[in-house]
Amino acid sequence: MIRVLIVDDQEMIRVGLRTIIDAHPDLTVVGDVSDGLQALQALETLAADVILMDIRMPGIDGVETTRRIRATHRGDDLRIVVLTTFEHDDNVLAALRAGANGFLSKGVGPGDLAAGIIEVAAGGGALSGAAAAALIGHVAGDRALPIDPVMADRFTALTPREREVVAAIAGGLDNKKIAERMFLSPFTVKTHANRAMTKVGARDRAQLVTFAYRAGVSPTA
Repeated sequence: MIRVLIVDDQEMIRVGLRTIIDAHPDLTVVGDVSDGLQALQALETLAADVILMDIRMPGIDGVETTRRIRATHRGDDLRIVVLTTFEHDDNVLAALRAGANGFLSKGVGPGDLAAGIIEVAAGGGALSGAAAAALIGHVAGDRALPIDPVMADRFTALTPREREVVAAIAGGLDNKKIAERMFLSPFTVKTHANRAMTKVGARDRAQLVTFAYRAGVSPTA
């Protein structure tokens, strides 16, 4: 059973997330709180596997809360999924740098929400097509992240197929769509993505997208 802590300042959203999560046989909500300080306090007594973290909250926001959590909890011990409205949020990259493991839109459907939580809990990174497109847009607009020759050198270790898969992920395609385009199975696509992450040192797909941009890999959609 995957234990989830919900952190969001809107009660209606917390109620909706709890309803969806508790309805899934492999997920359970161990707590829900309305701000970052409450989240830090809750972790002193609650055992959670995944945190659903809103970015914009009163007091300390989700980015700072994530940063503080990472000071005491490793990424493989406690996974953090940022909840955001990607089209309007300028803090996605900041959350990634602070140690977030994935990104989900607040408008995501119940099935995608549950799948994202499970993927992150298993060591992956929740990153929907819309999230990937929004993330690469934020990266492209961040002048602090020019093309990095060291990062570009890491990507030379990728096979042509792995690089093609990475470019498609950066363009916002999920495994199923990539598989259809490349005439592969979704499992094979996932294998290529995982190998690419290992070679370039990305902890999950969200970070892989950022690294791809920094390496000068052009996204394909």
